[in-house]
Amino acid sequence: MANLQLSADEVLTTTRAVRKRMDFERPLELATIEECLEIALQAPTGSNGQQWEWVVVTDREKVAAIAALYQQGFAAYLEMEGSVRSIYKGDDADRIAQQDRVTDSAQYLADNMHRCPALLIPVLPMKLDGMPNFVGASVYAGIMPAAWSFCLAARERGIGTSWTSIHLMFEEQVAGILGIPFAETSQVALIAMAYTQGTEFRPAKREPLAASLHVNEW
Repeated sequence: MANLQLSADEVLTTTRAVRKRMDFERPLELATIEECLEIALQAPTGSNGQQWEWVVVTDREKVAAIAALYQQGFAAYLEMEGSVRSIYKGDDADRIAQQDRVTDSAQYLADNMHRCPALLIPVLPMKLDGMPNFVGASVYAGIMPAAWSFCLAARERGIGTSWTSIHLMFEEQVAGILGIPFAETSQVALIAMAYTQGTEFRPAKREPLAASLHVNEW
Protein backbone atom coordinates (compact mmCIF):
# COMPACT_ATOMS: atom_id res chain seq x y z
CA MET A 1 0.00 0.00 0.00
CA ALA A 2 1.28 3.46 -0.91
CA ASN A 3 1.74 5.98 1.87
CA LEU A 4 -1.18 8.34 2.41
CA GLN A 5 0.95 11.47 1.83
CA LEU A 6 -0.55 13.26 4.82
CA SER A 7 0.94 16.55 5.99
CA ALA A 8 2.67 16.65 9.36
CA ASP A 9 -0.31 18.47 10.86
CA GLU A 10 -2.74 15.92 9.42
CA VAL A 11 -0.79 13.03 10.91
CA LEU A 12 -0.58 14.77 14.28
CA THR A 13 -4.27 15.65 14.46
CA THR A 14 -5.78 12.47 13.02
CA THR A 15 -3.77 9.68 14.64
CA ARG A 16 -6.64 8.20 16.59
CA ALA A 17 -6.80 5.26 18.96
CA VAL A 18 -8.26 2.89 16.37
CA ARG A 19 -10.36 0.02 17.61
CA LYS A 20 -13.63 -0.61 15.78
CA ARG A 21 -12.14 0.28 12.41
CA MET A 22 -9.33 -2.26 12.55
CA ASP A 23 -9.32 -4.66 9.60
CA PHE A 24 -8.56 -7.93 11.37
CA GLU A 25 -8.72 -9.93 8.15
CA ARG A 26 -5.97 -8.09 6.29
CA PRO A 27 -2.40 -9.33 6.82
CA LEU A 28 0.10 -6.85 8.22
CA GLU A 29 3.60 -7.29 6.85
CA LEU A 30 6.50 -7.47 9.31
CA ALA A 31 8.56 -5.41 6.88
CA THR A 32 6.08 -2.54 7.20
CA ILE A 33 6.18 -2.71 11.00
CA GLU A 34 9.97 -2.64 10.85
CA GLU A 35 9.82 0.37 8.53
CA CYS A 36 7.72 2.23 11.11
CA LEU A 37 10.16 1.24 13.84
CA GLU A 38 13.12 2.55 11.81
CA ILE A 39 11.36 5.92 11.76
CA ALA A 40 10.59 5.64 15.47
CA LEU A 41 14.30 5.27 16.24
CA GLN A 42 14.83 8.84 15.04
CA ALA A 43 12.81 10.21 17.97
CA PRO A 44 14.67 12.20 20.64
CA THR A 45 16.08 10.09 23.45
CA GLY A 46 17.52 11.44 26.68
CA SER A 47 21.34 11.64 26.76
CA ASN A 48 21.26 9.73 23.45
CA GLY A 49 20.65 6.68 25.62
CA GLN A 50 18.59 4.78 23.03
CA GLN A 51 17.45 2.60 25.92
CA TRP A 52 14.69 0.77 24.15
CA GLU A 53 13.76 -2.71 23.07
CA TRP A 54 10.82 -3.55 20.81
CA VAL A 55 8.90 -6.81 20.96
CA VAL A 56 6.67 -7.43 17.94
CA VAL A 57 4.15 -10.22 18.45
CA THR A 58 2.57 -11.90 15.42
CA ASP A 59 2.42 -15.52 16.61
CA ARG A 60 -1.31 -16.28 16.84
CA GLU A 61 -1.06 -18.34 20.03
CA LYS A 62 0.98 -15.67 21.79
CA VAL A 63 -1.33 -12.88 20.62
CA ALA A 64 -4.28 -14.90 21.93
CA ALA A 65 -2.60 -15.54 25.29
CA ILE A 66 -1.82 -11.85 25.78
CA ALA A 67 -5.34 -10.92 24.64
CA ALA A 68 -6.87 -13.25 27.24
CA LEU A 69 -4.90 -11.53 30.01
CA TYR A 70 -5.81 -8.14 28.60
CA GLN A 71 -9.52 -8.97 28.55
CA GLN A 72 -9.33 -10.08 32.19
CA GLY A 73 -7.52 -6.86 33.11
CA PHE A 74 -9.96 -4.70 31.18
CA ALA A 75 -12.91 -6.09 33.13
CA ALA A 76 -11.15 -5.14 36.39
CA TYR A 77 -10.13 -1.74 35.02
CA LEU A 78 -13.74 -0.77 34.23
CA GLU A 79 -14.56 -1.06 37.93
CA MET A 80 -11.66 1.17 39.00
CA GLU A 81 -11.83 4.85 39.86
CA GLY A 82 -10.34 6.78 36.97
CA SER A 83 -11.45 4.33 34.30
CA VAL A 84 -12.70 5.63 30.98
CA ARG A 85 -16.29 5.60 32.19
CA SER A 86 -15.60 7.26 35.57
CA ILE A 87 -12.82 9.76 34.88
CA TYR A 88 -15.10 12.55 33.67
CA LYS A 89 -16.98 14.14 36.59
CA GLY A 90 -18.83 16.89 34.73
CA ASP A 91 -22.38 17.07 33.41
CA ASP A 92 -21.78 18.04 29.77
CA ALA A 93 -24.06 15.70 27.82
CA ASP A 94 -21.85 15.68 24.75
CA ARG A 95 -18.77 14.77 26.80
CA ILE A 96 -20.68 12.03 28.62
CA ALA A 97 -21.80 10.63 25.27
CA GLN A 98 -18.22 10.78 24.03
CA GLN A 99 -16.98 8.86 27.08
CA ASP A 100 -19.67 6.24 26.51
CA ARG A 101 -18.51 5.82 22.90
CA VAL A 102 -14.90 5.46 24.00
CA THR A 103 -15.90 2.89 26.62
CA ASP A 104 -17.78 0.88 24.00
CA SER A 105 -14.85 1.12 21.62
CA ALA A 106 -12.36 0.06 24.30
CA GLN A 107 -14.56 -2.91 25.18
CA TYR A 108 -14.60 -3.86 21.50
CA LEU A 109 -10.80 -3.91 21.42
CA ALA A 110 -10.67 -6.03 24.58
CA ASP A 111 -13.11 -8.50 23.03
CA ASN A 112 -11.21 -8.64 19.74
CA MET A 113 -7.55 -8.14 20.56
CA HIS A 114 -6.89 -11.81 19.78
CA ARG A 115 -7.73 -10.96 16.17
CA CYS A 116 -5.09 -8.23 15.82
CA PRO A 117 -2.47 -9.11 13.20
CA ALA A 118 0.28 -7.76 15.44
CA LEU A 119 1.05 -6.27 18.84
CA LEU A 120 4.03 -4.11 19.80
CA ILE A 121 5.47 -3.88 23.30
CA PRO A 122 8.09 -1.17 23.90
CA VAL A 123 10.44 -2.27 26.68
CA LEU A 124 12.95 -0.45 28.87
CA PRO A 125 16.03 -2.57 29.69
CA MET A 126 15.84 -1.70 33.39
CA LYS A 127 13.58 -1.59 36.43
CA LEU A 128 12.41 1.81 37.64
CA ASP A 129 11.53 0.74 41.20
CA GLY A 130 12.76 3.27 43.74
CA MET A 131 14.10 5.76 41.22
CA PRO A 132 13.56 9.47 42.01
CA ASN A 133 10.70 10.94 39.99
CA PHE A 134 12.97 13.06 37.82
CA VAL A 135 15.01 9.99 36.86
CA GLY A 136 11.93 7.94 36.05
CA ALA A 137 10.49 10.79 34.00
CA SER A 138 13.74 11.06 32.07
CA VAL A 139 13.85 7.32 31.38
CA TYR A 140 10.25 7.20 30.14
CA ALA A 141 10.89 10.29 28.02
CA GLY A 142 13.62 8.33 26.30
CA ILE A 143 11.24 5.72 24.90
CA MET A 144 7.72 7.16 24.75
CA PRO A 145 8.44 9.71 21.99
CA ALA A 146 9.78 6.85 19.88
CA ALA A 147 6.74 4.69 20.61
CA TRP A 148 4.44 7.55 19.60
CA SER A 149 6.52 8.16 16.47
CA PHE A 150 5.82 4.53 15.60
CA CYS A 151 2.08 5.23 15.83
CA LEU A 152 2.43 8.31 13.63
CA ALA A 153 4.46 6.41 11.03
CA ALA A 154 1.84 3.66 11.08
CA ARG A 155 -0.95 6.19 10.48
CA GLU A 156 0.84 7.47 7.36
CA ARG A 157 0.85 3.89 6.08
CA GLY A 158 -2.85 3.26 6.66
CA ILE A 159 -2.27 1.30 9.86
CA GLY A 160 -4.37 2.01 12.93
CA THR A 161 -2.89 1.68 16.41
CA SER A 162 -4.29 1.63 19.91
CA TRP A 163 -1.93 2.45 22.79
CA THR A 164 -2.86 0.57 25.94
CA SER A 165 -1.29 -0.32 29.28
CA ILE A 166 -3.82 -2.60 30.96
CA HIS A 167 -1.69 -5.65 30.20
CA LEU A 168 0.77 -4.31 32.81
CA MET A 169 -1.54 -5.74 35.47
CA PHE A 170 -0.05 -9.02 34.23
CA GLU A 171 3.39 -7.80 33.21
CA GLU A 172 5.21 -10.83 34.59
CA GLN A 173 2.85 -13.26 32.85
CA VAL A 174 3.25 -11.41 29.55
CA ALA A 175 7.02 -11.46 30.02
CA GLY A 176 6.78 -15.22 30.46
CA ILE A 177 4.77 -15.65 27.27
CA LEU A 178 7.34 -13.69 25.27
CA GLY A 179 10.55 -14.63 27.04
CA ILE A 180 11.16 -11.07 28.22
CA PRO A 181 13.55 -11.05 31.22
CA PHE A 182 11.07 -9.70 33.77
CA ALA A 183 13.57 -9.12 36.59
CA GLU A 184 15.55 -6.61 34.57
CA THR A 185 13.08 -4.93 32.23
CA SER A 186 10.00 -2.70 32.31
CA GLN A 187 7.29 -2.97 29.69
CA VAL A 188 6.00 0.49 28.80
CA ALA A 189 2.88 -0.11 26.69
CA LEU A 190 1.00 -2.52 24.48
CA ILE A 191 0.24 -1.17 21.02
CA ALA A 192 -2.38 -3.13 19.10
CA MET A 193 -2.36 -2.58 15.35
CA ALA A 194 -4.02 -3.45 12.06
CA TYR A 195 -4.70 -1.80 8.75
CA THR A 196 -7.77 0.42 9.03
CA GLN A 197 -11.12 0.15 7.33
CA GLY A 198 -10.89 3.40 5.38
CA THR A 199 -8.13 5.92 5.94
CA GLU A 200 -10.05 9.12 6.68
CA PHE A 201 -9.92 10.22 10.32
CA ARG A 202 -10.88 13.56 11.83
CA PRO A 203 -9.47 15.56 14.73
CA ALA A 204 -11.11 14.53 18.01
CA LYS A 205 -13.31 16.80 20.11
CA ARG A 206 -11.17 18.15 22.94
CA GLU A 207 -11.69 20.54 25.81
CA PRO A 208 -10.62 24.07 24.82
CA LEU A 209 -6.96 24.92 25.37
CA ALA A 210 -7.92 27.76 27.71
CA ALA A 211 -9.24 25.20 30.22
CA SER A 212 -5.75 23.79 30.80
CA LEU A 213 -3.32 26.53 29.76
CA HIS A 214 -1.21 28.31 32.39
CA VAL A 215 1.16 31.11 31.43
CA ASN A 216 3.81 32.14 33.95
CA GLU A 217 1.74 30.94 36.91
CA TRP A 218 -0.89 28.33 37.81
